Amino acid sequence: MTAARSHDGPGPLRRAGRATGRVLRAPFTGTARGIRRATHAHGAGESGLGKLIELHAVNGAGDVMITVALASTVFFSVPTDEARGRVALYLAITMAPFTLLAPVIGPLLDRLPHGRRAAMAGAMLARALLAITMSGAVATGGLELYPAALGVLVCSKAYGVVRSAVVPRLLPPKFSLVKANSRVTLAGLLATGVAAPIGAGLQTVGSPWPLYGACAIFVAGTFLAFTLPPKVDSAKGERRARLIVPHHEDATPRPAPGKGSTRSGLRKGGNGQKPAKERPPGLRSVGGSVLHGLQANAAHRALSGFLIFFLAFLLREHPLAGQSAAVSLGIVGVAAGVGNACGTAVGSWLRARGPEVIIATVLGLALSVAVLAAVFFSVVLVAALGAVAGFTQALSKLSLDAMIQRDVPEEVRTSAFARSETLLQMAWVVGGGIGIALPLNAVLGMSVAAGILALGAATSVRGLLGAARRGTPHPRVA
Repeated sequence: MTAARSHDGPGPLRRAGRATGRVLRAPFTGTARGIRRATHAHGAGESGLGKLIELHAVNGAGDVMITVALASTVFFSVPTDEARGRVALYLAITMAPFTLLAPVIGPLLDRLPHGRRAAMAGAMLARALLAITMSGAVATGGLELYPAALGVLVCSKAYGVVRSAVVPRLLPPKFSLVKANSRVTLAGLLATGVAAPIGAGLQTVGSPWPLYGACAIFVAGTFLAFTLPPKVDSAKGERRARLIVPHHEDATPRPAPGKGSTRSGLRKGGNGQKPAKERPPGLRSVGGSVLHGLQANAAHRALSGFLIFFLAFLLREHPLAGQSAAVSLGIVGVAAGVGNACGTAVGSWLRARGPEVIIATVLGLALSVAVLAAVFFSVVLVAALGAVAGFTQALSKLSLDAMIQRDVPEEVRTSAFARSETLLQMAWVVGGGIGIALPLNAVLGMSVAAGILALGAATSVRGLLGAARRGTPHPRVA
């Protein structure tokens, strides 16, 4: 009887061990289930968008780990004058070649529409290998660090271009593109916020450790990229978009007159020449809204690059009142991150109603705060400018996405996202270059920031408001 009772179930020690294990696992399994529910809500799991959201979170976490390692080596570990020289060298070796490579990224990826999952996985794996390569040089800050950093930058931007092209393929039913991009962007921001302090903690263990962490994250991202649905590799019906249409071409494609017209869109002249294929439409052919929106977003992106580099050195040399340099940078960085997250949330809530008006309004808001910061430079206004810059950049980009979805024909929409993202990255590089070259004068810096936004407003706001008044001949997407 005793033997039978002993086999009725697990003993007290085993039951206690299992209960303890469940308690210890609960925070992790519960968090994982909560993340999965959030990323897969409202049909995102069935469409595959949830997988892309998770992949973008992995991308953000890995990138911030590398940023922590580079910032500690290039910026924080040396005196200000030497740090400025190192960052200038970093820009010269990485950003200058990138300005030449960036225009190639979009067209190159355009030619590989059937391998988007492989392209995203390749960008992840390449960064994992480059992180290991950088781990040997990060302690010394030797020149061999910079080519690897350039490779990481190029791979990161290539991933961003492909990701922008993939999102339209994964929209759940009744899901707007602006809402989908809001979710993807917010996931990246949250992952960056979680990974940044982890990277800082690893940095205290040793300078290579954040890079080891980045390598592990990007390896996981390599496998996660292949879990995306196969439909992201489909290019059925797609064509390549051109950003500029020559002036002698019609703004709107029209069939050729007379008997040269054909239903297939070919033109045939009366002189018996061979028919020529209709050239793919450019962004100008869908109206001025998209181009003006792109100009406004370029101003926001240039401002972002400028503030990152200029304020990094300014606040290190002249910290905010009563604060250390690290705390001053942290205040501005957190303000910008919170503003970006708020802009993403507001963009999703607005559902891209009147995107032209939204872009013009937020550009004016950012310009106003920049002017105030130039005239009345203070701790509060610097933090406010960081927050407003993050808010307006996020909201303006989401509105641009909505206009591309609304106005660009479906067969070239994917290509248009790739080309526009490449141009915005180039604007960031230009802004960063101005920030590193400028003397560390607060009023001068804020004046230049206002000038960048004023230039964007002068080239875009009138066209945006005019387009909003006229309305669009294209159906709006909710």
